[in-house]
Amino acid sequence: MEINETKIDPFTLEIVKDSLLATGDEMFIALAKTSMSPIIYEVLDYASGLTDAKGQLLTQGNGVTGFIGMLSFMVKQTIKKYGEKDELNPGDIIIINDPYGGGGSHLSDVGLVMPIFYEDELIAFSANKAHWTEVGGKDPGSFTNDSRDIFQEGLQFPSVKLYDAGKLNEGLVEIIRANVRFPDLSLGDMWAQVAALKTGERRVKEICEKHGKEMILAAINDQLDHGETISKQELTKLPKGTFTADGYVETDGLGNGPFPIQVEVTIDDDKFTCDFRGSSSQVPGPVNCSFTGLASAVRTIFLAITNPDQNVNDGVFRPLEIIVDERSIMSAERPAPTSNYFETMLGCADLIWKALAPHIPHRLAAAHLLSVCSVTLSGLHQDTNEPFLIVEPSVGGWGGADGQDGASGQFCILDGETYNVPVEVAETRYGVMLDEYSLRIDGTGAGEYIGGKGVIRSYRALTDEQAATITYGRNQYRLWGTNGGFEGSVNEFYIHKASGKVDGPYGVYPRYALQKNDVLKLMTATGGGYGNPLNRPAEQVVKDVKNEYYTTEEAKDLFGVEIDPATFNYQELDVRK
Repeated sequence: MEINETKIDPFTLEIVKDSLLATGDEMFIALAKTSMSPIIYEVLDYASGLTDAKGQLLTQGNGVTGFIGMLSFMVKQTIKKYGEKDELNPGDIIIINDPYGGGGSHLSDVGLVMPIFYEDELIAFSANKAHWTEVGGKDPGSFTNDSRDIFQEGLQFPSVKLYDAGKLNEGLVEIIRANVRFPDLSLGDMWAQVAALKTGERRVKEICEKHGKEMILAAINDQLDHGETISKQELTKLPKGTFTADGYVETDGLGNGPFPIQVEVTIDDDKFTCDFRGSSSQVPGPVNCSFTGLASAVRTIFLAITNPDQNVNDGVFRPLEIIVDERSIMSAERPAPTSNYFETMLGCADLIWKALAPHIPHRLAAAHLLSVCSVTLSGLHQDTNEPFLIVEPSVGGWGGADGQDGASGQFCILDGETYNVPVEVAETRYGVMLDEYSLRIDGTGAGEYIGGKGVIRSYRALTDEQAATITYGRNQYRLWGTNGGFEGSVNEFYIHKASGKVDGPYGVYPRYALQKNDVLKLMTATGGGYGNPLNRPAEQVVKDVKNEYYTTEEAKDLFGVEIDPATFNYQELDVRK
């Protein structure tokens, strides 16, 4: 009897679907609790989930929204290499970080895939993807901003078996140990990923034992179809037509750029099409993004536009179509470097955002910091003389929106629900002191609803010969406002040297040498404003001045409100009438 002919109890079906979602959540927690690196257990720079036997995503838990969709690409690459030859066995675990195929990001994001068999039939895969502190390459931290080809960026795992029918590939483990600078961290995170995969396998088998294989397969099909139905319902609510935007990827890290990118978004009741043709071809430096990365960026903004609350699966994205030129900056091919792929991913998501924000202000705000603002800082710890490595993104301002001010001190859209390393952890583990961690008050982002504030995070080097590799994208073009809102600011950083000299501002810099008591001052952008600043209630402008978001001079010039700094009494100027 075919599955679709089997009489399915709808209540049991919902229980099974929820059980699969709960399995994804449990896998996510298991990885965090057993990992070794702060970028995983503090920042949550990873994702985990389940797919069906065809590689269609069923459930995904992620800190990093930029990984949405990458798990299914990893599994499909595994199926192509091993499944079509009938070379997948119970107990196999495949490791992959190939940016151009299943990996989709950069070499530092290492994925593991495990086939799940029940009664000798392949019924699902468990998969995860996590940012390793180290995968080798020319620079500490591996991902860098001046690499010229993929071979400078670290070890490549082109979908190879870490476990073959349950037997560990010891040689591969030794290769990893010999080629990374912090083997205990990298291998420790790998074992955490293995543990999470096995958690998923165990739970799926338990669901099969309890409810039967046929019920599981029916629940999978129903889950995917339901995702498609919800997306199509949401499409009917969107404005129909074609919407365009253009922009730039500012630099490739090697002094080239800016590189033009563009999109044409076409929406009808059944399809959401994003056509990026005409954008820059792939470039010499490491801001190239693969098609898998592009797809994940588009999926992220598609969810924000349609239904950000729904559970993610591949059915949700069936109405989505992506068109791109071959070998472009957003569909790069080997051996183009991809370390900072995320800056182009963000640029692509921003194009769709910018094209549609004026038309769906209830869903899309003005521009946000628009960069991962990545920091890699290495050196020797002042107490132990042991090497340390900081690898982290930075928070910044989001744009004002229809009915609310922008959020301050949040990660970019592709980082999602991640976190920064707490000051106490940073000062304990690393050879630095945090001189300042505060909101950045720069007077930008004015609007009826103001842009959220960026931050200032200052690292004081406590030893000589530290090296900082910083990628602060959106350093040249200020963040756009919406519906008459003013522009926000840019991301930038300075170096306040122990001698008193100040160097900067910079946006992208590889291996800046820091000596003891030099201070690396990182400053992220304030988001764009929404609406005419003259429409902001005067009482709220007074509160903004009290909160030191704006000065009394800015209140007068930008918002048309004159405030007495001693008493905070105010009057509205004629320009507001």
